[in-house]
Amino acid sequence: MNDQEKPQGTTEAPPRLMHPYLVLVIAILFPGVGQVMNNMTLRGLAMISFMVLLGWVTYYTTTPEHSYLGRYAGGFFVYAISIVDAYRWARYRWVFFGKQKLPNKP
Repeated sequence: MNDQEKPQGTTEAPPRLMHPYLVLVIAILFPGVGQVMNNMTLRGLAMISFMVLLGWVTYYTTTPEHSYLGRYAGGFFVYAISIVDAYRWARYRWVFFGKQKLPNKP
């Protein structure tokens, strides 16, 4: 038997799944960690990097008369997208890997 062959009847372990609402709460509280909970570490790192980068860019392209939210609008925009992204991937994986049964269609 080759090292690359698997014995018949064995299956791969399913990926570690977390409930989508738990991932949503984690993503809201800790930016980028929702992607890490979905086993997408590089994506989480990219989200955090773009939050900092776009926050920095919008800070230096606005005037002091703008509000705090306006000064860091680029970072907040990526933060909002990262929350939605983490939830959608968690929900997709939750349904795809069978933790939730889809309703039967008539």
